Amino acid sequence: MNQTLEKIKENVSKVLVGKEKTTELLLTSLAAGGHVLLEDMPGTGKTVLARALAKSMDLEFQRIQFTPDLLPTDVTGMSFYHQKQEEFIFRAGPAFTNLLLADEINRATPRTQSALLECMAEGQITVEGVTRTLENPFFVIATENPVETLGCYPLPEAQLDRFLMKIQMGSLNEKEERLMLDRFMVNEPLSQIGAVCTREDILTLQKECRRVFVHEELRDYMVKLTQATRKQGMDGLTGVSPRGTLALLRASQGYALVQQRDYVVPEDIKEVAVPVLAHRMMAPMENEGQKTDYIQSLLSQVAVPTEDWAKP
Repeated sequence: MNQTLEKIKENVSKVLVGKEKTTELLLTSLAAGGHVLLEDMPGTGKTVLARALAKSMDLEFQRIQFTPDLLPTDVTGMSFYHQKQEEFIFRAGPAFTNLLLADEINRATPRTQSALLECMAEGQITVEGVTRTLENPFFVIATENPVETLGCYPLPEAQLDRFLMKIQMGSLNEKEERLMLDRFMVNEPLSQIGAVCTREDILTLQKECRRVFVHEELRDYMVKLTQATRKQGMDGLTGVSPRGTLALLRASQGYALVQQRDYVVPEDIKEVAVPVLAHRMMAPMENEGQKTDYIQSLLSQVAVPTEDWAKP
């Protein structure tokens, strides 16, 4: 099996304490070729996790600090007139990179947030009628504070749907928080780690992810889950789109790879179902906290097939 994921996971663990599950989901999205939205209160390690992952890979890295006055051209780039050359020259924005950290994305206006839609969905950017293809791999890690925080804008539904996963950071227990103090008291672990894989390693990893075997009964199970979100939705909730079904497949393949398997088992699907599906269900603000519980209830209601899941 490919050891790239294990190397990255071990490297990130030198910086972060108690975030093993979050790191596994982040690596799942990387392997699947998707993008990640990290959400939690300020100070929970969202940016540190993203930067630790970036430093673990020998990729071009850019960071955008989203603010209310940020413009779409600050993300994508723009053309300017070069007087000496007497022509317009395109200056690429920070989105032209391999790994983009969109920090506090929900502090920018929806108009600026939408500048990421094309590049996240299609791997290209169109500015002033000219379309430019982004270099693979292209991976966006966005962080956001909860919408209730002062000065934040809710992400548009189309923007949320572009993220393969929405992951909560969670809090540390007493033992983990004490270990964090010991680790950071003298040193700065983030400055002491380096790259453990190359761009070619990541491209190979993503190709391997597509080859992870998924039994036809498990594919039926995925479809039944997403169909159930449309048929049994509670008041005010709309079901998951077909893009969500495909995202569930890709994430399940990626999670199996993180677990060092070349085939998917039902537990893989259950592990990724909430971060993949919950944020794709559109709901009024008062129902936002019910999405996770709703997906978990579907997991207990939809029958899980039993089979030998390894490739014949």
